[in-house]
Amino acid sequence: RSEQARLGSSLIEEDTEEWQKDASFAGLERVGGVDLSYIKGDESRACASLVVLSYPAMEVLYEDCRMVTVSAPYMAGFLAFREVPFLVEAVQRLQQEEPRLRPQVLLVDGNGLLHPRGFGVACHLGVLTDLPCIGVAKNLLQTDGLVRDELHREQIRSLQKEGDTFPLTGTSGRARGMVRCGDSSNSSKPLYISVGHRVCLETAVHLVKSCCRYRIPEPIRQVQTDARELRK
Repeated sequence: RSEQARLGSSLIEEDTEEWQKDASFAGLERVGGVDLSYIKGDESRACASLVVLSYPAMEVLYEDCRMVTVSAPYMAGFLAFREVPFLVEAVQRLQQEEPRLRPQVLLVDGNGLLHPRGFGVACHLGVLTDLPCIGVAKNLLQTDGLVRDELHREQIRSLQKEGDTFPLTGTSGRARGMVRCGDSSNSSKPLYISVGHRVCLETAVHLVKSCCRYRIPEPIRQVQTDARELRK
């Protein structure tokens, strides 16, 4: 908790980059995606993956997918201490091998401010790498009074078309993130978008939308595809 609080003091919840100021994201050329996915039946072996795609074409520029041994135990609310070190290493390798392909923003398969202490995996990775980061999760992390109850399910059912959203405002009155319908054919499976670092929520939602060809934004979809192939 003290480490999260220490790192959290450096968290920036607003846009800091020139490309973020333009509605069409002029100047944005490289978008990254990161994920740590586990071998089925073995929580000690995982695939740490990083991809960099061109923007807006979404063509693969760089891939790094490696098997790693995970030794830190899982503890609810502290997932970053188990996973982020491997993702930081992937970013560092990219910086050493192909610095010109350093992503201008990272989409993280996980949460940012949508976290019990407002410091999820996307925040942790963003602060340590000093890269703009966005959390994109498939399930609601219950915190600040936000629960997947009937009211929440009814709100999800109210999403009529791809791109529809509603804010996740907790009992504290703070907007923790945004729910987005990621697939017009199945709005019952939304995305939970939250600020990671050096980006505001509005920009985060807009960027995720612009990166979607399917339900999952392309940087995360691509990184998960690579991981599946390596695990096989």
